[in-house]
Amino acid sequence: MTVTVLSGPERRRRWTSAEKVRIVEESLAAESSVIEIARRHDVHPNQLHAWRRQARLGLLGCGVAAVAQTECRFVPIAVAAEGGQVGLPQKAAVDASLVIELVLRNGRLLRLPEGVTPARAVVLADALERQ
Repeated sequence: MTVTVLSGPERRRRWTSAEKVRIVEESLAAESSVIEIARRHDVHPNQLHAWRRQARLGLLGCGVAAVAQTECRFVPIAVAAEGGQVGLPQKAAVDASLVIELVLRNGRLLRLPEGVTPARAVVLADALERQ
């Protein structure tokens, strides 16, 4: 009879809400990546992304308000006209072709239509920064 012993962590782990929130908060720090944090805590990156999504939606439990607020931040912007001159848009002539450009931390440029919701912008920016 042959016995195989599998070493390593147990695959079905139970995480408390407080542990999940702590790991999610750590993953939201600007200087860290999701993969690094997942490896450090022996969690699959997909699981950590799911916890981050739950935190944004307020489904994770205690301490989630602080986590949800760190995902969406307002930053100062300048609106550039076609010629590259910085100016303010005319309220009377709102054009459907107005685009919001975001330069992400990884250097990528995200162009969004003017009417995009902040929540959708956060989801798109997060997805592009992960790649």
